[in-house]
Amino acid sequence: MQTPVYKIKKFIFLILIFCIFKLSSVTISYSADPDPVFLSLRNKTVNLRQGPSLNYPVKLVYKKKFLPVEIIDKSGPWRKIKDIENNVGWIHIALLSKKKSAITIKNNIILNSKASIYSEPKAIIKKGRLVFVKKCKNLWCKIQTAEFRGWIPKNTLWGKIK
Repeated sequence: MQTPVYKIKKFIFLILIFCIFKLSSVTISYSADPDPVFLSLRNKTVNLRQGPSLNYPVKLVYKKKFLPVEIIDKSGPWRKIKDIENNVGWIHIALLSKKKSAITIKNNIILNSKASIYSEPKAIIKKGRLVFVKKCKNLWCKIQTAEFRGWIPKNTLWGKIK
């Protein structure tokens, strides 16, 4: 016959074994957000620094307002960013904007009047063109660039497409 203390020890042992097996099946991920966060440059001239402070040297200078950048880390008011050419560095949050912009990553994209390949073509967009994203639905995004406004496939853009 088992004593009550033995039953309690056995019960605790079984709970521990169960917890160990349950935890071993759980994978802990420290990866970044699955949906990348994009902002754009607020000013025409923005310095990209090697570290999160004015004390760090400037790596390069951006000369394009509303250029989209991906946020990959933060430290106080500084954001570590990556651009379309994989340049990485730090920019102060005051120099970033929430304006939805993107860059075309494919050449000769047809700008359609509606979100369909069968709609009327309005223009041809070249690779590397800065566009403003108005909205996206399914596989298409409504964009504006210069005087043109229309729909292009979502997979032809790098930047804020949500």
